[in-house]
Amino acid sequence: MDKRIIANIKTLGIDMIHEAESGHPGIVLGAAPILYTLFSRHMCINKDDASWMNRDRFILSAGHGSALLYATFYMAGLGYSLEDLKCFRQINAKTAGHPEYGVSPFVEATTGPLGQGIAMATGMALGGKILGERYQTSDNTKLFDYYVYVLCGDGDLMEGISAEAMSFAGTHQLDNLIVLYDSNQISLDGKTHTTFTENVLQRCAACNWHTIEVDGEDIDAIDLAIQEAKTVNKPTIIQCNTTIGKGSFLEGKNTVHGKPLSIEDIANIKQLHSILDEPFYVDFEAKQTFTDIIYKRSLHKYQKFTDIYHQFILENPEREIELTSFMHNQEISIDEIDFSFPTEEESTRVSNGKVMNEIAKMSPFFLGGSADLSSSTMTYLKDMGDISCHSYLGKNIWFGVREHAMGAILNGLALTNFKVFGSTFLVFSDYLRPAIRLSALMHLSIFYIFTHDSIEVGEDGPTHEPIEQLASLRAIPNTLVFRPCDTREIIGSWKYALKKKCPSIFALSRGNVPLLSSSDIDKVSLGAYVVRKEKQNLSGTIVASGTEVSKAIKVAEMLERENNLFFRVVSMPCLNIFKNMSKSYQQEVLGDTTIFVMEAGSSCGLEGISTSTKTLLTIDTFGRSGKKQDVMKALAFTEEQLKRRILDVYGVKHEK
Repeated sequence: MDKRIIANIKTLGIDMIHEAESGHPGIVLGAAPILYTLFSRHMCINKDDASWMNRDRFILSAGHGSALLYATFYMAGLGYSLEDLKCFRQINAKTAGHPEYGVSPFVEATTGPLGQGIAMATGMALGGKILGERYQTSDNTKLFDYYVYVLCGDGDLMEGISAEAMSFAGTHQLDNLIVLYDSNQISLDGKTHTTFTENVLQRCAACNWHTIEVDGEDIDAIDLAIQEAKTVNKPTIIQCNTTIGKGSFLEGKNTVHGKPLSIEDIANIKQLHSILDEPFYVDFEAKQTFTDIIYKRSLHKYQKFTDIYHQFILENPEREIELTSFMHNQEISIDEIDFSFPTEEESTRVSNGKVMNEIAKMSPFFLGGSADLSSSTMTYLKDMGDISCHSYLGKNIWFGVREHAMGAILNGLALTNFKVFGSTFLVFSDYLRPAIRLSALMHLSIFYIFTHDSIEVGEDGPTHEPIEQLASLRAIPNTLVFRPCDTREIIGSWKYALKKKCPSIFALSRGNVPLLSSSDIDKVSLGAYVVRKEKQNLSGTIVASGTEVSKAIKVAEMLERENNLFFRVVSMPCLNIFKNMSKSYQQEVLGDTTIFVMEAGSSCGLEGISTSTKTLLTIDTFGRSGKKQDVMKALAFTEEQLKRRILDVYGVKHEK
């Protein structure tokens, strides 16, 4: 029966690829025994309750193997029809080209960019350890004790993000993380002896992983390896030695990796496995057997979870609301928090840190960390403990200098229903971009705290002075980029962001800013609003964000005092929101006049706000190394220079 089920998974997979005229048959034929063994003998997953919180998670990090995944899900009775398989890679189908969270049932994460899956699984495993330690009955029985399984290939392990994630997982002793490595020594372009020659298991062992090597065709050996993995107190990688395209005329060759097989080859494979040579043939007896095996095993654990849950609530009735809120992934509201405001100038990174600490006090599920920069980004949650292999009860995660993995680990935690943040300098947001993009694709509410947001960093020089980062982050669909000017706008940004199913980015200053009397918490939700009204007939409008708002106000005052020009100043904490407001509101805020945009970064994306390229008071070159004021002067961004740049537009003569 094992052979019949595996054979049918293989043939359905290659039929899907043939029908779609695209896909990756190599992994279907090579790794089917691995996936079958995992699901038939270990995965606890309820076909009637896909969101069961104590389910085991499976992540296909090698996302190109989606045909293998869907064929397995179909045979396992997990929410797919034969028609779904026939629509593989077609528009609006459940069976997307690469697994998509929220589109395909039982897909735990969107994968495809290699390495991201391993890193997201690391976040899920960390989430499981946190939950396991937080919720226990009086006899120390854990309410949450699920495993996170990953199927990866050579490509995943070549990507640097996987090395970062696996180092983190080993350091945190995530023993609920089990990686099945489909090792076939082939990548798209050819054999891996030209690109990937290190001993993977030795590398993983050096990162405090338990390592096992098995024959990827031997389901009993794979089964025993997974059993062994569950007995050690560290994450495990099981190297399953396979042959890509097993049974195909192209067996063992890179050409079987990513293109449909010929009709003759498909017939050959079906004959090899004693499968009837017809498209989408199903051995229904085998399918029912596979479905029943998984259901019966999972039902036992599902019922056990229900019993433990009731016992926990009986012993801890005051925590029922908390646990219910978590399992339903309810949003955080900060309307009841009485925030304090600074009495003197302070940086927005400091103000934001205070706001975050207040949010963390009221929400048990708000947690996160930084890429070894919490003392600079001001994101450490005070008196709330650290998460480590010694205790998972804290709220501060020490990611280390691992920005790539940090972003993906945050995705994994968010997919486990935690409200999470990660922080680094704005210029290093480039390291997180693939993970942020996946956050946006999956509609995950994650908070990225990026500080040191302009050239005022000064002495650290152009490598640390962001120029193009704001523009490029704003370009990511379904992403909010906030650049608040003071504490009020920070609170407003959080109020808005906490209610949205998308990543939110906070670009914050190192330099101090005043608390403006005219800033407004609630108007942040409009994207932009007037913070300084013109005293007489409007001469022009200056739109600014973040640190530049108070600077724009000073420039407007200088123009009024020295040149009798009357300027309105608009604070724009979130361009993404403002661009989606009605045209009438935009015109009401900006006025029917010359519009300048003042921002210490790239002009890209701001052209639609300003009147012309001449009214863009931006910086389109890399920064400089030197004292803050010297850098500002070198890049024509002092208040006096900005005033002169505005006067030049009006043709007003001034001293150079």
